[in-house]
Amino acid sequence: MTKYFKLIGALLILVAAACSPKVNNTVKKPGTETNVTKAEKPVKKFTQADIALLIPFKLNEINLKTATKAQLDRANMAIDFYQGVKLGIDSATALGLNFKLDVFDTRDDNSQLAALLKKGSLKNSNLIIGPVFPEGLKYLSTYSVTNDVAMVSPLAASKPSEFNNPKLISIVNNIDQHAVKIADYIAGHYQANNSIVVLINPKKTADEQFAAPLRERFKQQYPNYVVQEFTSAYAFETRMIKGKKYAVVICSSELAFVAPSIDKLAKLKNLKSGGYDLNLFGHPNWARQSYNIEQLQNLNTIISSSYRIDYKSAAVINFVKKYRAEFSFEPSEYSFKGFDIGFYFGKLLAKHGESYLDYLIKEKYKGLHNNFEFEYNPQYGYVNKDLMLLQFKNLNLIVVD
Repeated sequence: MTKYFKLIGALLILVAAACSPKVNNTVKKPGTETNVTKAEKPVKKFTQADIALLIPFKLNEINLKTATKAQLDRANMAIDFYQGVKLGIDSATALGLNFKLDVFDTRDDNSQLAALLKKGSLKNSNLIIGPVFPEGLKYLSTYSVTNDVAMVSPLAASKPSEFNNPKLISIVNNIDQHAVKIADYIAGHYQANNSIVVLINPKKTADEQFAAPLRERFKQQYPNYVVQEFTSAYAFETRMIKGKKYAVVICSSELAFVAPSIDKLAKLKNLKSGGYDLNLFGHPNWARQSYNIEQLQNLNTIISSSYRIDYKSAAVINFVKKYRAEFSFEPSEYSFKGFDIGFYFGKLLAKHGESYLDYLIKEKYKGLHNNFEFEYNPQYGYVNKDLMLLQFKNLNLIVVD
């Protein structure tokens, strides 16, 4: 099957709510009781969880004959994520709860969200998953707070403080978390008296977003460390000292800058005269990019990441088999992410009913692509604090922390 058939099939998704084995597509209205005092009312049993999934299929804009690769990739991201969520919720039904999954195409357009709110499409939701992009999350945050319904930010790496929503659940680690993770690792593995932390920072906006929290973490938590900053590896070379251990962080993810920087550092470490004692730490975006793997390994390069699939694990193998059987496609990154989110929140709802948020910071989850361990901030909600450090080793990325 091709991507085109995947898109055609996805049109059916939007016709009706998605169904899992124990999904009821009609919501029973609560019965009215007469002549019963408040104390005598029976406790309503939580028998069905309503989940709204808001993702930008944008299938109305796609002409399969003229669509660009970017348009197809974006639509397929939404489809794969939906299919992962559905499979995760299906798996959670084993715990005995019925689910109603309403799927909406946001078209990445706030006017679509406004229309959903006007129709009351979300009023029965126990949980909202999405929107995917920051502007949609901002738009819907007021509704989330006003109606006391939790909203999952499933794919955006935005800082939760941008949304001012105590009901927001942020899955993907933001850049500040990545910087803190790297800084803490360096402080835990290098001695301040014989080591120097070096930031290679070209000072572009994206670079500074990573460099600033790194710089601040050392200033506030590890003031005994010497932290030096250079705009290039070539400028750094002029200040190097033999006998010192260097933890070098390249703060950029721009291919044209990073590749020659890695090459330069590799030469500095392997000089025939003895070289320098340095190890490399990289930007989290490097996991999606391609650099000289031999150089990265020789530099003992470590990067932070909130996504890694171990295709040898039994859980992943089982998921891939189920996904192929259900959808006749190979799962993508977004399929794995969707499954973990659907399964985790499905289990919480099945175990704890409408009070599931009370258990969010108590129940950890070991997922297929990452683990979930939430902390709560009364201003910007629940934030996943679990984050991996990966090292380039044996032509692979190995978890080191």
